[in-house]
Amino acid sequence: MRQTLAIIALVILLRLPFLHQPIQGDDLDYLYGAEHAQIDPLHPLNTHYMFSGDMVDMRGHSHGPGNPWILAILLAAMGDVREVPFHLAYTLLSIIAALAMWSLARRFCERPFAATLLFIAVPAFVVNGNSFEADLPFLAFWMASVALFVKAVDDDSILALAGSAIAGAFAGLTAYQAILLTPVLAVYLFQRRRTWIPAWTVVIAAPVAIAVWQAWEWKTRGALPAAVLMGYMRSYSFNKTSNTLRSAVALVVHSGWIVSPLLVIAAFFNRNDKWRLLAASAAMLAAAFYDLNPLFWLSVGCGVLVVTWLVTESLRWDFLAAWAAIFFAGALLIFFAGSARYLLPIAAPVAILAARTAEPRWLTAGFALQMILSLGLATANYQHWDGYRQFAKTLAADAAQKRVWVDSEWGLRYYLESEGALPLSRDQLIQPGDTIVSSALAHAVTVNAPIAQVSAAEIVPSIPLRLISLSRRSAYSSAASGLLPFEISNGPVDRVRADTVVDRKPVLSYLDPKDSQAPAHILSGLFPDGWSSERASVLLKTPEKLSSVEVVLYIPPNAPARDVQLLVDGQQVAEDTFPGPGSYKLAAPLQSSNPTGTVSITVDKTFSAPGDRRNLGVIVTGIGFR
Repeated sequence: MRQTLAIIALVILLRLPFLHQPIQGDDLDYLYGAEHAQIDPLHPLNTHYMFSGDMVDMRGHSHGPGNPWILAILLAAMGDVREVPFHLAYTLLSIIAALAMWSLARRFCERPFAATLLFIAVPAFVVNGNSFEADLPFLAFWMASVALFVKAVDDDSILALAGSAIAGAFAGLTAYQAILLTPVLAVYLFQRRRTWIPAWTVVIAAPVAIAVWQAWEWKTRGALPAAVLMGYMRSYSFNKTSNTLRSAVALVVHSGWIVSPLLVIAAFFNRNDKWRLLAASAAMLAAAFYDLNPLFWLSVGCGVLVVTWLVTESLRWDFLAAWAAIFFAGALLIFFAGSARYLLPIAAPVAILAARTAEPRWLTAGFALQMILSLGLATANYQHWDGYRQFAKTLAADAAQKRVWVDSEWGLRYYLESEGALPLSRDQLIQPGDTIVSSALAHAVTVNAPIAQVSAAEIVPSIPLRLISLSRRSAYSSAASGLLPFEISNGPVDRVRADTVVDRKPVLSYLDPKDSQAPAHILSGLFPDGWSSERASVLLKTPEKLSSVEVVLYIPPNAPARDVQLLVDGQQVAEDTFPGPGSYKLAAPLQSSNPTGTVSITVDKTFSAPGDRRNLGVIVTGIGFR
């Protein structure tokens, strides 16, 4: 009992300094779902939100409704998003995960308390446990399901079996990767009690919950969330082979930091295991050719030691090794971003295996070093997101009184939206006097309007550790650019700025999108390669002898657009329906005494090409006054 209370106390002490943790990362997405659940509680994801400048369907989110439901309950109880009580509530999930680990460690290890301490010190548990993303709820449900299932099989407990089924179902509703719970539980049941039929039904609780939710959404709202997700995966090219390979390397790197590298060597290094040493050495050499930074190639070597240990022991039917190997193999196939938090479900077996093998002195040293690192990373992470919160406060009055657009994601957008700002879309028409707040790290929209800087800030955590930064060398959150487990640096994590839009003074009367002067005249929806979106607008100078307005366009064979409208200052002046692909001109006579005019075209249909996130209409080769 004392050790149990000590574990609970340690988890609470770990969370207390971060109760005022700002909204961060993808917290905003889940809060959108929680807000929608206030009016449609059975369909929290049946809404739309802005993602990288595009309005997207939240049913295509990579996680299910579980986490938005939790946040929805807290939102209904509190009436608004309040960091401290929300983090206190999520601390309960950390305690559930830690107690489940304690239960498993007592079953599989002679040093259960040491193993549990190693689990609590995992960087992703310390850092990501302070967010409102789905990682912590998923880990809590996953761990509870495994711990209760093991207890049910060992003790012939129907009550524990029922609890495992419920936890597994909630894990499935929280994250799609919960399907990997099925083979993990199946291995243990096959090893221990393969004839127990009720337990086999519990093994599939997670995929059944996912399937029921998918069917419910399809029947009541007409779309399969998984199908919507796959559509976005293709249109945003998330599942490219290059992304999958980078993710795989990053996951190997992160596996070397689940426990301290010192402990990896103490627990998983065996001089007599020559093939594993050869594999680790070869991997380190290859990694050094890619990046000479020791943090990278040493991490690769430690990761290979861990992964090869898991493979070797799983072939000997060690359940813990099989658990970790199954999930790791699944992670290589499922994930494309290579984030450290993706490996949280294997933190428990790796920690227990390390506690089994290493001597107590190495366990103590490994725990101490890892906890120092984890707290350092968590502090740097706090300071990063707090920088957004503080910058947003300086713009609160502007957001409440005039139009403020946010060209960013994450916490900066959340805090500005809370004050009245709006997310900036790719086709948004910007007016003089508007304010645009942008982030160098996460802006997605190219603004062609002339701007003047109002304020700016550089966000630099005081601790020389970086999870994400402008150098983009860390793969802690995403392996899109870097492959380091984290970055040791004093550099800025981001630069944020607020700009006001000033009056345009067009010099062109007729515009070719590829002209070097074109960007200053494009208001929205027209790209440098000539493609238009559903609506494209340009601001042009009215010539002295104005006679007409026209647009010259090309409809490619793969473009479904047929009906095209031409507008001047919002008034339609011409429309035509074209028979098929080809080059066309749409024109109309025009008289105007205004010194400038806004010329727009609209199309009836758009499409997205593979690997291109834009909604494409037609190709404009010329537009303007004659």
